Amino acid sequence: MEGDGIVNPITIMEPAICEKEYGKLVSLCFKVFKDGGSVRFQFHDEYPTKALAPLMLEDYRKVMVERRGEEEQFSYEHIIECMKKVIALDLKQTVNVDKDLQIRAYYAGHVLGAAMIYAKVGHDTMVYTGDYNMTPDRHLGAAQIERLQLDLLITESTYATTIRDSKYARETEFLKVVHKCISRGGKVLIPTFALGRAQELCLLLDDYWERMNLKVPIYFSAGLTIQANMYYKMLISWTSQKIKDTYATRNAFDFKHVCPFERSFINAPGPCVLFATPGMISGGFSLEVFKQWAPSEINLVTLPGYCVAGTIGHKLMSGKPTRIDLDKDTHIDVRCQIHQLSFSPHTDAKGIMDLVGLLSPQHVILVHGEKPKMALLKGRIQTELGIQCYDPANNETVFIPTNRTVKTDATKAFIKSCSIADFHISSNPLVGLTDSNCEAIELFRAVEDKKEAEGILVMDKTKRAKIVCENELMLKLGVEEHGVKFAYCCPVYIDFHEQTSHQLASGSCVALENENSSLEAARSPKCSSLQILHRRLESQICCKNLKGNPDYLKLNSITIHSCSRNFLSLPNQGGKTEADQCNISVVAGHQLIKIWLGS
Repeated sequence: MEGDGIVNPITIMEPAICEKEYGKLVSLCFKVFKDGGSVRFQFHDEYPTKALAPLMLEDYRKVMVERRGEEEQFSYEHIIECMKKVIALDLKQTVNVDKDLQIRAYYAGHVLGAAMIYAKVGHDTMVYTGDYNMTPDRHLGAAQIERLQLDLLITESTYATTIRDSKYARETEFLKVVHKCISRGGKVLIPTFALGRAQELCLLLDDYWERMNLKVPIYFSAGLTIQANMYYKMLISWTSQKIKDTYATRNAFDFKHVCPFERSFINAPGPCVLFATPGMISGGFSLEVFKQWAPSEINLVTLPGYCVAGTIGHKLMSGKPTRIDLDKDTHIDVRCQIHQLSFSPHTDAKGIMDLVGLLSPQHVILVHGEKPKMALLKGRIQTELGIQCYDPANNETVFIPTNRTVKTDATKAFIKSCSIADFHISSNPLVGLTDSNCEAIELFRAVEDKKEAEGILVMDKTKRAKIVCENELMLKLGVEEHGVKFAYCCPVYIDFHEQTSHQLASGSCVALENENSSLEAARSPKCSSLQILHRRLESQICCKNLKGNPDYLKLNSITIHSCSRNFLSLPNQGGKTEADQCNISVVAGHQLIKIWLGS
């Protein structure tokens, strides 16, 4: 936390929190050891992440150094030393990292070990989702998180505007195009990452092959995928409910029709299906196979996930090219069939909106998305959910205002007062309260019942804050209470005929009960105006507690009486004569009430 705003937790915590992105572990590993391993860091991540991270980091190092010839940023020994600093988390386990920071992990779906991180720094709370999936699939469940009181939600927005078709429809279409390709003797290349989509689609194809009794081989590139499958077999508790339920009889990751692929099989005759990494055909084995299979019209490349702009996968998704230039001397003729279908483990726009609606944070920050689409999603969140949303650019700092709370003691009298409803006057006029000419009377406003208690915050000799009631403070200080009343005066115009007819009907006003009263006294504006107001209040508002008096009317804490202030200097209004004007004063404690009483 910094000032009154929440900033990226990675930049301010000594312990780093990794929610699954193994590619991002690369930068963290480099940061830890950039000074020869002298940086004091601890990592908090989940048990599957701790198990799989060394494999992913070493695979990345080999690709970058041994295959691409780039400068080595860290060694295998650095990876091993880095893993020694990792502290594993259980799901929903609350960890007090230090006196100010508390963290908790929630299941995120997406890939094995993915988690959303809840962090509480002082009294400020936030959730950083990382990548997550709100829809269950074959090998993993949907993200699970409880309702939390949050100041901030930081959520990915990879598919900020995409609404996916049903899972059944996507699986059916995928199986249909694969089956069609192998039926005519073609080869199917499925570029995918070793962790997540590879297991999901292997489960789908293995089940389909079993039901259809197909004999065409299904391969996955050896090495990393084999090791990842091994951990999937061991970490069953992190998988989908269906896999957990059938685990006692059969481990779903013991595939019947899927086997490792050898490089010698690339140009072997006959149909086959191959899962090869990486998923965006940005290099590695998937690019090597693509070079060989793309020129054939009977082959198929199906892209099951998101591809970053600039990769071959993205070029194929953007429209079928006939030629792809790798560099100035190398190009690939593309004649094969291209099929795109979203089996991405990222949640779609509906899932993002569902999560934001569930958590209802005070603020939302969108990350990990494309700027134009993030802007559209930002607008939806602000318009449909009424939540302030931000979509900062890379390296842009966002300051989020948060509510501050103070821990205090409270007296028994104050706590007791908290259980009593306090009625508040609404700011909106009472609808339907009109006089005979359908003019709104703003005399009484809607009453709202809010559980609020008023108290006074004091600091005693022990320097502890305490809330006391007003009368307790007066007693403690030994001082007398002084009340101040406020009055509002306004001119009231009463039709002379209404005034006269009322007096003739009633004989005289309450104040003129003796027989010696003169006609001039009976025509007193003070008397008749109060009587007319009394009659209207009783007839229109059912005022059972209204008390009449020759000099004033009283309704609970509101007292209405004639005012001695002279309004005759005011401009003539509504064609009324000065003789028809009467002044009314309303005293309502600390309330300011306006009265319009007109014919």
